[in-house]
Amino acid sequence: MLVLDADQTRDALPFPALIEALSAMFAGDCVMPVRHHHAVAVPGEEEATLLLMPAWQPGAHIGVKLVTVFPGNHRRALPAIFGSYLLSSGKTGELLAILDGGELTARRTAAASALAARHLARPDSRRMLMVGAGRLSLNLIAAHSAVLPIGTVGIWARDAAKAEATAAQARAQGFDAVAAPDLEAAARTADLISCATLSDRPLVLGDWLKPGTHLDLVGAFKATMRETDDTAVLRSSLFADTRAGVLGEGGDILQPLRAGLITADAIRAELRDLVTGAHPGRRSAGEITLFKSVGAALEDLAGAILAYRSRAG
Repeated sequence: MLVLDADQTRDALPFPALIEALSAMFAGDCVMPVRHHHAVAVPGEEEATLLLMPAWQPGAHIGVKLVTVFPGNHRRALPAIFGSYLLSSGKTGELLAILDGGELTARRTAAASALAARHLARPDSRRMLMVGAGRLSLNLIAAHSAVLPIGTVGIWARDAAKAEATAAQARAQGFDAVAAPDLEAAARTADLISCATLSDRPLVLGDWLKPGTHLDLVGAFKATMRETDDTAVLRSSLFADTRAGVLGEGGDILQPLRAGLITADAIRAELRDLVTGAHPGRRSAGEITLFKSVGAALEDLAGAILAYRSRAG
């Protein structure tokens, strides 16, 4: 059995190969049950959560991501979230590999956004704005640079010091990155805006978007959260990783939908439609496109299979 730690999982998932693996998985046949969400009592402490995200290809591979969220861990100097991915044979049930769940999630999330951008962003997009300076930011910069000719990257965060630190890390990886102190000014000139925050209020406003902008929304994974306003949604052609996921959890879409500003039909396509050619993606140079993702278990499965094959030979 193969066991990969965080560094080994990252190294086994180069973005060009991972993006192709996700494209193939979205186009293929994958069974993806609804995510299991269980409350776990912890005597004397805050309630913990157990998440189980299964997916499988009949006769090929079975995978499940296990994530635990223990809020009380801050008193133990431990991370609140731990995650592992278990990959098994779909023919025998034999456990093939255990991967670091956090690194797998970060890589596949960024790869899904890049896969969408390959179909939705202008192919000449050079100016990227990264909104948020957390774990996903460097992954999103690298993934989008694998499919677009990104030249410069601005990084904005509520904490200016974190934006500066992340920009320095990006430069160390070879990207032309700088901190962007003025969010509006940076958004007005960006060809691609990627947001990965935990915001519960709009950050990027629709009036700031120039014609041809592609807006990638990765954060705001609850119905009560959002990273853009109603104007951005109304000005944009809307796309999702999966309709079911976004209509269940994507606050940027759910809030204007519940307000009666849009209907569910406003989501023009999901990733499967884009990779199979059922929808052509971007239709004109001036179109503003918006991609909302909340994550899909098939993305984890695609990444785990790729990592297993690359390391097991």
